[in-house]
Amino acid sequence: MSDDLLLAIDCGTQSLRALLFDAQGALHAKARVALTDYRRARPGWMETAPESFWGALVAACQDLWARAPAARQRVRGVVLTTQRGTVICLDRDGRPLRPAIVWPDERRAQVRGPLPLHWTLAFAALGLSDTIRTFREQAEANWIAQHEPHVWQRTHKFVLLSGYLHHRLTGRLADGVGSQVGYLPFDFKRGSWAGRFDWKWHCLPLAPHQLPELVPSGSILGGVSGAAAVDTGLPAGLPVVAGAADKACEVLGAGCVTPQQACLSYGTTATVNLCTPRYVEPVPLVPPYPAALPGHYNTEVQIARGYWLVSWFAEQFAHEERARAAAEESSPEAFFDDLLAATPPGAAGLMLQPTWSPGVRVPGPEARGAVIGFNETHTRAHLYRAIVEGLAYGLREGLERIERRSGASVAVLRVAGGGSQSDAAMQITADLFNRPAERPALYEASGLGAAVIAAVALGLHADFPTAVRAMTHVGRRFEPDARNAALDERLYRRVYLRLYARLRPLYRELRALGAEAPD
Repeated sequence: MSDDLLLAIDCGTQSLRALLFDAQGALHAKARVALTDYRRARPGWMETAPESFWGALVAACQDLWARAPAARQRVRGVVLTTQRGTVICLDRDGRPLRPAIVWPDERRAQVRGPLPLHWTLAFAALGLSDTIRTFREQAEANWIAQHEPHVWQRTHKFVLLSGYLHHRLTGRLADGVGSQVGYLPFDFKRGSWAGRFDWKWHCLPLAPHQLPELVPSGSILGGVSGAAAVDTGLPAGLPVVAGAADKACEVLGAGCVTPQQACLSYGTTATVNLCTPRYVEPVPLVPPYPAALPGHYNTEVQIARGYWLVSWFAEQFAHEERARAAAEESSPEAFFDDLLAATPPGAAGLMLQPTWSPGVRVPGPEARGAVIGFNETHTRAHLYRAIVEGLAYGLREGLERIERRSGASVAVLRVAGGGSQSDAAMQITADLFNRPAERPALYEASGLGAAVIAAVALGLHADFPTAVRAMTHVGRRFEPDARNAALDERLYRRVYLRLYARLRPLYRELRALGAEAPD
């Protein structure tokens, strides 16, 4: 067995983790640095200094060497996976010009001027005018150009967080194809920047020279620079492998590489993904994202607030669990399975619709969340079960949409992310989808997926199928309970699938009356 190790840097929303894996997928050491320096100058905004991400990476690496000093000499290469859609403006010297706009940010740009006539007519004929408008409103580049023109005039490169960290590590302004998820002029089908006649160039103020060089995920992007070596303790010249976005790596790390396996992510953003060689849009003009597996796409449906709802519940309603967690040096979520055990499937008629944030097209810009069915018998435990079940209902609807459009038939679910650590949530998932739900053996699925990419790039495995077989493993499998599945099926078909359409006119009325996200 080889003594070689792979360093995966996984920069999520809540923390950055430095993870040392071997070629069999075993985790040898781990260091975690919390990301807390987010600023909210106005409601709905979310920014942070780009340097805070680099500072967290440096601190995590140094902590890792303190924990495992002998491991540093065994590292063959480093690979990055990061949160998606966080953008940074850099000047000609590669220095940030303003705080990074982090992906949950809800500011909106103004839509100024029509698109060229041929595009306007084409999108109107396809019923996609609102989709294009939403794209233009949500593009961070448009907001910066409109509200901070002095910054935009000095923006030499407009990069995602992955591109910024690659630059700090190697000195090269380049990024991996698999990391390109955001409001950018990117051709998702071809895995390259959009062609000169693509409609996205008319929607954004970007010019081609403002974008970083793209390299295929799984290729060597560069070597650790001398300056980065001093900061991180990594050897100068150590290969840096182009990774992929955190969700793409999570799908790979969960071992989902065929259309018969769906990957559910129970994280801050809850998602359902199918990894497929076919380019399949879950809804028209909403593309599949680049997969970590070369030549493949991740057809994805997401619930933007996802398991953030669990954090919201913990903050607003879990005072008892928070006190217990403080006393036992644990987290409130560690005790939430007790709430699920205290309530019946179906939450005694309480149902939550989890569309708390708008999507690009589904849900629309009017989206709000709802809880229906309250009566005097319901407790906070019922509300918590309704949250867990509502998220599963939403992801099931997304999976069925993907199956219809792709022709795939999913036989098994792999569930990753923080919510997957709950046995009760896993059983609810199996029941509600009426399919087996498997939890990966290793919690750090995103970091593991990045390590799989590096293992192939550096020759520790001959190809991706071999690496996936060797490095990814199933932990526990949950089979659906037929009785619970029958109840969930009735609630899903008769109530949940009708809920958004019934409430949508009211959400639109709220939006018209001014109850909108801040701009």
